[in-house]
Amino acid sequence: MSRIKEAFAKGKAFIPFITCGDPDLETTEAVVMAAIENGADLVELGIPFSDPTAEGPVIQAANLRALTGGVTTAQIFGLVRRLREKTDVPLVFMTYANVVFSRGAESFIRSCSEAGVDGLILPDLPFEEKAEFLPFSRKYGVDLISLIAPTSANRIAMIAKEAEGFIYLVSSLGVTGTRAEITTDLKSIVSVIRENTDVPCAIGFGISTPDMAARMAQEADGVIVGSAIIKILAARGREAAPYVGSFVKDMKDAIC
Repeated sequence: MSRIKEAFAKGKAFIPFITCGDPDLETTEAVVMAAIENGADLVELGIPFSDPTAEGPVIQAANLRALTGGVTTAQIFGLVRRLREKTDVPLVFMTYANVVFSRGAESFIRSCSEAGVDGLILPDLPFEEKAEFLPFSRKYGVDLISLIAPTSANRIAMIAKEAEGFIYLVSSLGVTGTRAEITTDLKSIVSVIRENTDVPCAIGFGISTPDMAARMAQEADGVIVGSAIIKILAARGREAAPYVGSFVKDMKDAIC
């Protein structure tokens, strides 16, 4: 069983998103470990990109802070190797297609496998164009994780049937960011997913409180939280690890 499958086999999964290098990689490492020690079942690691089109202002600012600080993709692979010496919790990269293309798709995905990355999320990669990456992800055992959005409509079944690792179910239209309320009919979308695959699905975008996380966990197999964590990093900087750990514990407790 893969690490990702194991993460969801234990019950509802809590998945924090952390932008690598915000404010520096030492802090990222400490924050990731604090999240894991407090119940994170899988961690999304964001590789900073200059034009993160799926991100709202909070994560855009984190990307800018990381890039201004000089973080590189090569350094982030080094971070993953260090984390792998400490934990077996699955780690998934979230970035954009240009980051992969700049290193060459096969080289990038091979490096993921060698470092211990379990999956890859590319929000700007259309489902119909994933063939450029899929042969390499399968060759090196790195799941190419699909996104399903409220606008996916009659494509939901098609995407679900070919899903790997887990499905990232986008809760709302628009970009990432905390929301006061999520009004999408997620139950209907999850129903179509369940009819077409056994691959677990996790809901992300807009979840910021334990109550919201608990409601989303009733519909799906896991919950993804990014902007609320990045806000802690923005406020606490290099001292953020224990605060992120406490937040993760509250969220994990809420979905159990």
